[in-house]
Amino acid sequence: MIFSIVVFASIVNEGYVNKESNHLYCVFNHNNNACNYGITIGIIAFFICIMFFTLDLYFPQISSVKDRKYVVLGDLGFSGLWAFLWFVGFCFLANQWQFTSSDDLPLHQGADAARAAITFSFFSILSWAGLTLKAWQRYHLGADSSLFSQDQLDVGHPPYSTGVENTETFQSPPFAENLDTTSKGYQMPPY
Repeated sequence: MIFSIVVFASIVNEGYVNKESNHLYCVFNHNNNACNYGITIGIIAFFICIMFFTLDLYFPQISSVKDRKYVVLGDLGFSGLWAFLWFVGFCFLANQWQFTSSDDLPLHQGADAARAAITFSFFSILSWAGLTLKAWQRYHLGADSSLFSQDQLDVGHPPYSTGVENTETFQSPPFAENLDTTSKGYQMPPY
């Protein structure tokens, strides 16, 4: 979340310069698409981080096994997608910065912000790839453990019968005093 803030804030704050006019140009080779991509991916990644952080907080309270599975799969999909999008953003920003001449930046204005955006785009690749790996492990762990089960939700409720019952706590059958337990074999019922 912090990396995405650094990327979009540095581009918004110092990513645009004006040179001999009132029109603002992007510091990445005057390519507004580079600045727009960095800002867009940074803001969306920030909100996705907040969403998945909230889901991680409420994950133990999700009672449906299907919903838990969808949350983990969503985390896996979004993390993988954003790792790829940050990779594209890093390559795009680094490529545009490579072609930016120092004459386009008066007093090297915005150069530090551009370098920070590129650097933290790279760090974002690593962090989102790590989140993808953790989501993959969580998915595989969930298939083998109680991540997708409801065992921990039954805490505080009496357990259901398992089929094995303790006979010491039950009453004797009705009319037990009339039964003759000493005789063996078949007895004729009295009419």
